[in-house]
Amino acid sequence: MAKTKTAFFCQNCGTQFPKWIGQCSSCKEWNTIVEEVVQKEDKKSWKTDKVAKQANKPLRVSEITQEKELRLDTIDQEFNRVLGGGLVPGSLTLLGGEPGIGKSTLLLQIALKLPYKILYVSGEESQRQIKMRADRIQPNSENCYILTETKTQNIFQQVSTIEPDLVVIDSIQTLHTDYIESAAGSISQIRECAAELIKFAKESHTPVILVGHITKDGTIAGPKILEHMVDTVLQFEGDRNYVYRILRSLKNRFGSTAELGIYEMQGSGLREVNNPSEVLISKNDEDLSGTAIAATVEGMRPLLIEIQALVSTAVYGTPQRSATGFNAKRLNMLLAVLEKRAGFKLGAKDVFLNITGGISVDDPAIDLAVMAAILSSNSDIAIEKGICFAAEVGLAGEIRPVQRVDQRILEAEKLGFSKIFVSKNNKIGLKQSGIQIQKVSKIEDVVALLFG
Repeated sequence: MAKTKTAFFCQNCGTQFPKWIGQCSSCKEWNTIVEEVVQKEDKKSWKTDKVAKQANKPLRVSEITQEKELRLDTIDQEFNRVLGGGLVPGSLTLLGGEPGIGKSTLLLQIALKLPYKILYVSGEESQRQIKMRADRIQPNSENCYILTETKTQNIFQQVSTIEPDLVVIDSIQTLHTDYIESAAGSISQIRECAAELIKFAKESHTPVILVGHITKDGTIAGPKILEHMVDTVLQFEGDRNYVYRILRSLKNRFGSTAELGIYEMQGSGLREVNNPSEVLISKNDEDLSGTAIAATVEGMRPLLIEIQALVSTAVYGTPQRSATGFNAKRLNMLLAVLEKRAGFKLGAKDVFLNITGGISVDDPAIDLAVMAAILSSNSDIAIEKGICFAAEVGLAGEIRPVQRVDQRILEAEKLGFSKIFVSKNNKIGLKQSGIQIQKVSKIEDVVALLFG
């Protein structure tokens, strides 16, 4: 009887070691090395009944023909926007997110609406469970095939029979292959199954979408090499207390990683939010202090978001600094600028900041709106309706210019705002505009214009 071969793998990064050690030398994590059974065999191609294609020959750069890559339209504007225009044939897309956030609902919804032949493979739910969800979304679909299977060899056998235009795997952690003798979800199984799916996608030019679980730290479970192997990594996130979901691109070989897609969770599935600015701004008739509107840009899409701040006297010795959807360290920096350059004594006060809608923004162009909301709450004076902000604030208290200010101005004008604060050094290409553009150079000028 042949001796069982084992190897040691890091559960965090997937690095292989000949023996057990306490700390991974690659990712520096402790106690992540586990022993797994490894069985090496002569692997056949996923096409068991066809001859594998011949090896590619090297070509000069000038000999390579460049053609425009045709993309598969998903009939979902938000999904297409994040992908960069649609699914590229032969690409592998990894979709990660917290449990219950709506990953399976999103992909099933896309699979049911597409006019192409789709194979939806589920290793977590039965066919009847998927049918219950499909009845809520779109019951009459003749192009979507549901397969409940976890063995990759059986999946490829059905693929050869159906010959789908798109394959959805839910999820990669439930798959296993006969070439590796270890449990499903282990480092070696995830890596081997992903390699088989990549080979299938590249040889058949069929796009594949994988669903990935995430750890308690928010990273995709499994080896880090999984994210390097795939072409696109998408993150589906949102607060369970809100109905809105955000689709972000963390890696995209065929498009931008700065795009953003917004959905609204409903009983009949996920609804695309085409105008997120109206969603992210609360409709309040009364003038409330501590709120300011910022004009930000995510990818190619301009957004107007509402920022809320609360400044109160610290009850305990150390004042609290809390931010939701905004970098807490940058908040501390802006408070220090206000105290040093504008003369506001906020060192003994609690400051709480919140970006409404449950989204996170890292655009520095919202700095001025954050400061305006803090000053409004501190003085308990509401900012006039129809005013928004688009500028970065430097450590010297100067108002710095931001990119693509014309798009921000046009979006503010479209939503009915009457005045926008921008940097004096911004080059504005708009010749005519229905909104008043207020140019400022220092934070002291903003305080004088807003609060007299």
